[in-house]
Amino acid sequence: MLIWRLIVFLLGLGVVGGTLFSAIETFVLPRGAPDLLSRFVFASMRRAFDLFVRGMRTYERRDRWMAFYAPVSLLALVPVWYLLVTLGYAAMYWALGVESWYEAVRLSGSSLLTLGFVLPEGLAQTILSFSEATLGLILVALLIAYLPTMYAAFSQREAAVTLLEVRAGQPPSAVVMLLRFNRIHGLERLSEQWLAWETWFAQVEESHTSLPALVFFRSPQPWHSWVTAAGAVLDAAALTRSAVDIPIDAQADLCIRAGYLALRQIAAFFGISFPANPQYPADPISVRRDEFDAALEQLAGDGIPLKSDREQAWLDFAGWRVNYDAVLVGLARLTMAPLAPWSSDR
Repeated sequence: MLIWRLIVFLLGLGVVGGTLFSAIETFVLPRGAPDLLSRFVFASMRRAFDLFVRGMRTYERRDRWMAFYAPVSLLALVPVWYLLVTLGYAAMYWALGVESWYEAVRLSGSSLLTLGFVLPEGLAQTILSFSEATLGLILVALLIAYLPTMYAAFSQREAAVTLLEVRAGQPPSAVVMLLRFNRIHGLERLSEQWLAWETWFAQVEESHTSLPALVFFRSPQPWHSWVTAAGAVLDAAALTRSAVDIPIDAQADLCIRAGYLALRQIAAFFGISFPANPQYPADPISVRRDEFDAALEQLAGDGIPLKSDREQAWLDFAGWRVNYDAVLVGLARLTMAPLAPWSSDR
């Protein structure tokens, strides 16, 4: 019987330790570390939300309800952690001599929530009770400290997404972005945008892997999305480098590289498959040649100078696009992004 109680104590200690480790990975660790418990909670909530919105006819209504998905899932982590901590400590209380599992659970819940309606007996139970109460306060404090950091990163991300609507339309389009720049600023001012979005991609990569719930936080406007915004900027840079007849701007190359590296890191965190070293035409892209040609016709119609060799322009564009095509489409599907040209309409 003593050996059995020792085994139960160690199992309870393992459950509590695993729960605390899950909270540290989710709230404290400053890097992307996929946590199985958090992933289970978010995946379960996603299935429930998908079933709920499946019959809704309009995207606006689905978006309105899906906006609750990430916040509800994030808040659901705390009761899940509390339940596991309660069960883990209950096992340890039982192992230390509490007569029944019912009494052990009552003592554990009273200690975790600092209610005090059940008192521990003896030094060992008292130490456990104090440690459980402390752990309960730590879990709540971690969530409270976590939210301001998350919303600061969300606000920083959404500022650029909202500003892009002025330059690239709604939903954002690479073609519209180039047309408007040509009319308003001149194409030589594109370099400033490539630099700004290179920085944005670096910030999104860091925040959306260390704070993965951010990936599912939806924009305040239903037709805005960080995924489609990223796709429009990357496609605009790829079109500029492949087809627009202006001096080569290395900043566009850096923007594309920063973009596809960021999207790949986020996609890898969520288990989205993509080619490790994609090459066109061995790895196809989702944009068709006729769509590319139609985009060039729009650009030419507005007076944007284009390279004469359309075949080479297509090969160059596909060579850029293949680096981020699979991850862009995968993230659009994962986040249920609104329809946008060449991103979520694939």
